[in-house]
Amino acid sequence: MNNDSQKTMVGAIEVCDLPELDIHGLHIRVDTGAATSSLHVDNIEEFKKGKERWVRFDLHPDIHNVSKIVRREAKQVDIRNVKSSSGERQKRYVIETAMVLAGQQWDVYITLSDRSSMTYLMLLGRQAMKDRLVVDPSSEFLLGQPSA
Repeated sequence: MNNDSQKTMVGAIEVCDLPELDIHGLHIRVDTGAATSSLHVDNIEEFKKGKERWVRFDLHPDIHNVSKIVRREAKQVDIRNVKSSSGERQKRYVIETAMVLAGQQWDVYITLSDRSSMTYLMLLGRQAMKDRLVVDPSSEFLLGQPSA
């Protein structure tokens, strides 16, 4: 039995931190229609650290200043064929990283993709929300307004 009273209510748009990537105040689109979370990045480059596969990428952490670009890297945990919102199948790198939302921190899997045509740089999918969040799609910023 699900006990929704112990889950955090979020709106369709919220703000989170990705501390392992040193990204703070990232606007996210909460999307129960998407299984996996997705982050907009450019210039993905695969490389190895020892025997592990890693990816290096450019990221635009500020929705209000998309000309700001930071270079980040993360351990690659998978490569998945994902069906995009346009219905196309795309090969996407998957990373696992910590996310902070509503004062809680947990690890999430995120696919790296080109979301340049989307308003929000990150989409939070069902897998990251499971057993933690309940969504009110008619609301935004239920966890508080983003700082300027």
